[in-house]
Amino acid sequence: MSLPPLATPDDLRDYLPGVTIPTASALLALRIASRRIRKHTRQTLTFIEAETVILTGGERVLRLPQRPLLVDADHPLTVLEIPDGTGIEVPAVEGRDFTVQGNELTRGSPLYAPTRTMGWPYSRPLGVWADRVKVTYSHGYQEVPEDLLGVCLDLAAATVTNPRRLRSSSAGATSETYTVETFGTGSLTSDHRATLREYMQSGHSVRQS
Repeated sequence: MSLPPLATPDDLRDYLPGVTIPTASALLALRIASRRIRKHTRQTLTFIEAETVILTGGERVLRLPQRPLLVDADHPLTVLEIPDGTGIEVPAVEGRDFTVQGNELTRGSPLYAPTRTMGWPYSRPLGVWADRVKVTYSHGYQEVPEDLLGVCLDLAAATVTNPRRLRSSSAGATSETYTVETFGTGSLTSDHRATLREYMQSGHSVRQS
């Protein structure tokens, strides 16, 4: 899946006023920056609608790989259990078979009575998902958060302003020294990593009435 950069060339030009940046160069720098952020967070971050994944079950909690989860009338959450060897798909219903908290789908509590809604198959511990689970869900940000946008622009700016990874440069009587953290194209600083930390953690699902 080809994902768009987390910022636009115009965003980068606004971030670097007075610096002339060809569109092709800006796009390349932004793609490098976005790829670095996604690799670090292991998240697509861009909004993806109705993606279908098949996950390994067998536990009480099923964790969806991408965040944040968006569930509303236009973006339903569809969950089908696939017991091994049966060749069938069994629908699981939120509120009856599982609850949603962040990106986690949790089966019923073992304290409840042993019914079909408590896990599959009947002989297994209560509240356990089937061996495989097919989930169709929408996830990511419809509008890139400002702090995430800032990291992307910061990385891209380092790429276009110091593409040769120089320690310093001079032009006539003007000289400029670059920080160590800008030497590597698309390199994350400690501040960047701190900002991105929350995007690697589970968030609450988004629900609209």
